[in-house]
Amino acid sequence: MAYTDAKKRHGPGAPGGDKELILRTISLIIVLVIAWLLLSGIYDNTLILGFGAASCLLVALIARRMDVLDKEGFPLHLSPQIFAYWFWLFAEIVKSNIDVAKCVLFPKQYLQPSMFKIKATQTSDLGKVVYANSITLTPGTVTVDLHEDTVLVHALTKETADGVKSGEMDERVTKVMGEG
Repeated sequence: MAYTDAKKRHGPGAPGGDKELILRTISLIIVLVIAWLLLSGIYDNTLILGFGAASCLLVALIARRMDVLDKEGFPLHLSPQIFAYWFWLFAEIVKSNIDVAKCVLFPKQYLQPSMFKIKATQTSDLGKVVYANSITLTPGTVTVDLHEDTVLVHALTKETADGVKSGEMDERVTKVMGEG
């Protein structure tokens, strides 16, 4: 996207305007500094700390110039709710692992593969991708195709298929994305 287009989108009069862009830039710098500190493990060498801070600042400024600090590129709006969703998803992954283990141990009793289509209620591309990836992260289900608002899913068991069809995951993702 050209710089002038980005300026129009983020400039005065644009939704969120400069304040939102500044907030996203500062947030990115903070996240980068924390990640750099945790990954480098260097806390006592002033020169290297300075280079690390300068690198984080440079990356944030380049990201800002490239106009990738939008709502989908750096989703600040997910921060508060995403942790509860991850906790719920982790529990679903554990339950699904047990179902897959049953399929491996007793295939004739539990294995009932199926493919079905469901509607994704998310309005943003990011929301649809989070939903499709959440389905795939859950053992026993795979998102085969995502086209517009239709998701094609393969499930190993009737229980996992019913779990996706229940719409609970869809509702949770929509809520986390702030779309419903």
